[in-house]
Amino acid sequence: MRLKEFKAELAKKGVDFAVFLNLDTTKLDPNLFYFSGFEGIGALIVPKNKKPFLVVPLMEYERAKKSEMKVYALKKKKKLFESVADIIKKNKIRPKKIGIDKDSLTLRQYKGFKKHFRKSKTVDVSGVCFELREIKTNDELKRIKKACAISDKILKKCFSRFKKFKTESEVAAFLEYETKKLGCGLAFQPIVASGRAGSMSHYTPKNIRLRGGFCVIDFGVRYEGYCSDTTRIIFIGKPSEKQKMIYESVLRNQLEAIKNIKKDMECSKVVELVKKGLGKYEKNFIHGLGHGLGVYIHELPNLKEESRDKLKKGMVFTIEPGIYFEKKFGIRIEDTIYLKDKPIVLTKIPKRMVVIS
Repeated sequence: MRLKEFKAELAKKGVDFAVFLNLDTTKLDPNLFYFSGFEGIGALIVPKNKKPFLVVPLMEYERAKKSEMKVYALKKKKKLFESVADIIKKNKIRPKKIGIDKDSLTLRQYKGFKKHFRKSKTVDVSGVCFELREIKTNDELKRIKKACAISDKILKKCFSRFKKFKTESEVAAFLEYETKKLGCGLAFQPIVASGRAGSMSHYTPKNIRLRGGFCVIDFGVRYEGYCSDTTRIIFIGKPSEKQKMIYESVLRNQLEAIKNIKKDMECSKVVELVKKGLGKYEKNFIHGLGHGLGVYIHELPNLKEESRDKLKKGMVFTIEPGIYFEKKFGIRIEDTIYLKDKPIVLTKIPKRMVVIS
C-alpha cells in the first residue's frame, strides 16, 4: 500500500532504506503488513530507489511469496540481521541513513540490528507511516467495511442468545469463537464489563456471574488485516427511568457528534461539542472521544481535547462517548466511521439499549 509515497518521503529525508521487523508470532507489525501484505515472521526492506523485498525464515518462504515481492529465505545457520546485512550489500545499497520504526522495535532488536550497520545512522520513520495510513485506499475501505459487517453479525447473534450466558467470560468466549469460526481474528480482546465493572473503561472480563445493570460490550474483528470496533450496551434487569435517561443522553450526544462531523474539522472541536452536550455528566467522560483504525486498532487521528489533528476525507475512526461512575456503572456507545463527503457509519448494529429481564 502506498509504497511510492513512502519511498518519496525516504528520499526527502535522505534515508537509504527503511526496515520493518516482525519477530513475534503472536503480533502483527502494522507497517510490515501495510507495505507488503505479509503477516509472518521476517524483515521488510524498503530502499528509496529500488524495489522492496522480504527476508524470511525458510518456514515462512512459501507464504511470503504470496506478497508478490522479491523474497529471500534465510540460509542455514545465518541469523536474520546478518542475512539482511548480506542482502543489502548484494543489492549494492550503501546505507548512510536507515529508517526504523521506534514504536515497534525493542531495544534488544535495535542493538542486534545495529551490530551489522555500525557506520549507519538510524532515524525514526514511524510518524511518516502513521500519516500515510491515515487516509484509506478503496481496497482498505472494502476490508474495513467487511470487518464491520462481520462484527455486526456476531454481536447480533450474541445479543439474541444473551440470556443463555452466565458469566462475563462466557460472553467473551462466544465472541472469540464466532470470530474464529468466520475465519477472522480479534482486533483486540473483547471487553465484557457488567454492573460496577463497567466503570472501568478498559476491563478484562472475568469468570464471574453477569451482574445486573448496564453491561458494556466492546468488540472488534480483524478481517484480512483490517479492524472494526464497536461498543454496545446490554441492560440486565429492568432499567429505571433515570437509567434510561442517562443512556439516552450518551446516545443523543454520540449521534449529534457524528451528524456534525465535517471535512477539515479539528478533532478537539468534536470533543468540545460532546462535552458541552453531556452537561453535568461532562466530568464523568474520562477518555478520548475516538481514534483512527486500520491495520492497527489505534491509529491517527486522535480525537482528544488536546489533539491538533484534523478530520480528513478518507479517514476511518471511532466516535465513542462514555460516562463512568466509579464502582457503580459505565455507559459507552461506539461506532466505526468513514469520512467521505460526510460521515458514514460502518457499524450498523442498532444502538437501542438491549434489555435482558
